Amino acid sequence: MKFMVLVKATADSEAGVMPSEQLFAGMGKYNEELVNAGIMQAGEGLHPSSKGARVRFAGKDRKVIDGPFAETKELVAGFWMWKCASLQEAVDWLKRCPNPMPGESEIEIRQVFEAEDFGEAFTPELREQEERLRAKVAGQQAG
Repeated sequence: MKFMVLVKATADSEAGVMPSEQLFAGMGKYNEELVNAGIMQAGEGLHPSSKGARVRFAGKDRKVIDGPFAETKELVAGFWMWKCASLQEAVDWLKRCPNPMPGESEIEIRQVFEAEDFGEAFTPELREQEERLRAKVAGQQAG
């Protein structure tokens, strides 16, 4: 199973406060453990929402909304992609994580949909297209 692990933003992360050397070192050690265990597939930190934008969809209309965004607790400051046998395994790994923020913080775990989760609507043709696109992305990343 794949899981997206979402590090929620805080007032500090939204203000652009960078992690300390100690926090970088702790997270580096933790990430190394994840990689060595075959759990971590990707992980990145995100710039504050003041450097981002949203696009709101309403039928054929598109509206661009520039950051910053008001509800800090609803924002994401970083993420990992993990491969775990279960949600419980992901939770167990996350409990070992250093606190990613100087103060109180929260991290959310969400399972990623897989082809079999979609049922009949995800036809063999659509599955083939998805596989081609994934292979192409992997090729682009390797090259």
